[in-house]
Amino acid sequence: MHRAGRAGRPAPIDAIDARLLLALAENPRGTALALAEHAGLSRNTVQARLTRLEESGVLGSVERRIDPAALGYPLTAYVTVTVVQRKLDPVADALAAVPEVVEVLGMTGEGDLLVQAVARDADDLYRIAGLLLAIDGVERTTTALVMRRLVDHRVTALVERVATGTR
Repeated sequence: MHRAGRAGRPAPIDAIDARLLLALAENPRGTALALAEHAGLSRNTVQARLTRLEESGVLGSVERRIDPAALGYPLTAYVTVTVVQRKLDPVADALAAVPEVVEVLGMTGEGDLLVQAVARDADDLYRIAGLLLAIDGVERTTTALVMRRLVDHRVTALVERVATGTR
């Protein structure tokens, strides 16, 4: 099985962790020493906390966000997928095998999965939609095109709240 997430939630962070995360957000390539100086912590504290944050799942993959448009995939779509429940894991595995599928989330509501997919153009999206519908266990799909990104993915404002104690 190909799973990105964990069943449990990461442990809550404290104000010191939040200061470290803010330093990391400002300088993602910073050394432990640079992060320590920015956050006002010792290098050993920074190293220990970074390790704990990684192991607990607070810090995820260090893969840089690459704009799919730069790779020739300017079209983004969200596909709601309804599946046969007992086939959820094999469906998720099959979705993970489609290179144009960049994220899959389990959902409540009308559909079971929300799939973010990218495509070269409308014809390519049609092909990808066909691939998704052909997966054994997929009952139906509904596709919505992204017209424009209005707010990028972000969490810094939430980390700032924790760092200042204004939850």
